[in-house]
Amino acid sequence: MSDLPVVVIGAGPQGLAAAAHLVERGLEPLVLERGASAGAAVAEWGHVRLFSAWPELVDPASQRLLEATGWAVPTGGYPTGAEWVDGYLAPLASALGDGVGDGTPIRVRYRVEVTGISRHNRDKTVDDGRSEQAFTVHTVDATGREGRVLARAVIDAGGTWSQPNPAGGDGLPAVGETAAADRISYRIPDDVSSFAGRHVAVIGSGHSAAHAVLRLTDLARREPGTRVTWMLRRSAPHADGGAADALPQRAALGVRTRRAREKGLVDVVGGFRVAEFRVETDGVTVVSDDGRAISVGQVFALTGFRPDTGILRELRIDLDPALEAVAGIAREIDPNIHSCGTVAATGARELAQPEPGFFIVGAKSYGRAPTFLALTGYEQVRSVVAHLAGDHAAAARTELVLPETGVCGGSGSFDGGTDGGTDAGCCATPLLQIGSATAPGGVPVPGPPADERMTI
Repeated sequence: MSDLPVVVIGAGPQGLAAAAHLVERGLEPLVLERGASAGAAVAEWGHVRLFSAWPELVDPASQRLLEATGWAVPTGGYPTGAEWVDGYLAPLASALGDGVGDGTPIRVRYRVEVTGISRHNRDKTVDDGRSEQAFTVHTVDATGREGRVLARAVIDAGGTWSQPNPAGGDGLPAVGETAAADRISYRIPDDVSSFAGRHVAVIGSGHSAAHAVLRLTDLARREPGTRVTWMLRRSAPHADGGAADALPQRAALGVRTRRAREKGLVDVVGGFRVAEFRVETDGVTVVSDDGRAISVGQVFALTGFRPDTGILRELRIDLDPALEAVAGIAREIDPNIHSCGTVAATGARELAQPEPGFFIVGAKSYGRAPTFLALTGYEQVRSVVAHLAGDHAAAARTELVLPETGVCGGSGSFDGGTDGGTDAGCCATPLLQIGSATAPGGVPVPGPPADERMTI
């Protein structure tokens, strides 16, 4: 199988970094991206400024590949998503070879969606000779034409951005959630001017929800009569790390959110687990499991993300039953225990699957855990590619130490109150995978606001 490529799913930051490491190791990558360009998901929230600074957003192997073309890494500042794509991801894909620039051979293919992965001539039940067979990666392109690629190994860096969690408090769509889809958005709002003078609800306790609350409270300052209600499953927001957070821009978000609450610009309703949505003529009534009902004109349900593992159904994989994360890293990333800064770096050993040669990396490896950072993903792909190249010493080595956030970990009190108090638990930061996506009800959802910051 040595003449076959390593297929990488996704031309986002981790997928392209994996390809750069493969090239540096003398292995041939083939990156399959369902979007129309490198960093397609990032491009959809291109006006958002990231919490991480430039040095934390560039993979070392990718930097070496780009510098050979005359590219220079930006030295400071916090880029927007568009700047990250234009200044780094697009040039990286071109250097790898995507048919857009002068790079050859073509190693990055766009508008190709992976629909399934298996072993050549072996379904999931067959043991005999399984590990000796190549992987088969089934695809469909933008014209609907199906295809199949043989691969020596597969790295799934497909992310979770297309799978927002539903608003229902039990992890399933609440009763009536699908019927109310045109009144529920699963992304941070961009232009909120249409909500002037209306009552708007935000569901969720993390930084995505905090972003939305700040956009809406800014509107409430300008437009009298605008009401904002923040519905929390717990008693207080997770996004309250404030000045204790080691990421300055994320810390500022926590401080601003707390001030908005203190000034009465947002009504915080704790212990509100959504059970039902009732569609009304001019909005929707949100009903909690304990019978409280709040009528609003629009809902922003920002309760995190989950991975789509459907393409993996013919592979033997080991995922944590709670987080849907790679089992080998689940304890290290459990948001009930860790904040972003206390999550240790993970590599090939922890990411190994029962299917030799198959790895899940990046945000998808974290499943529902919200503690993923770009630097973590870069360390993952460095280790995984070293393993695939046979450099097991490098694969076992840890080359990343994350700083402490200075904010508490632990689950805190889930049933500890309903008054919007301050007994918040873990500071776990959601990975804000912002952009057009399909909501649980099948309705496209909008992108993020222009002046918000993204944790990655």
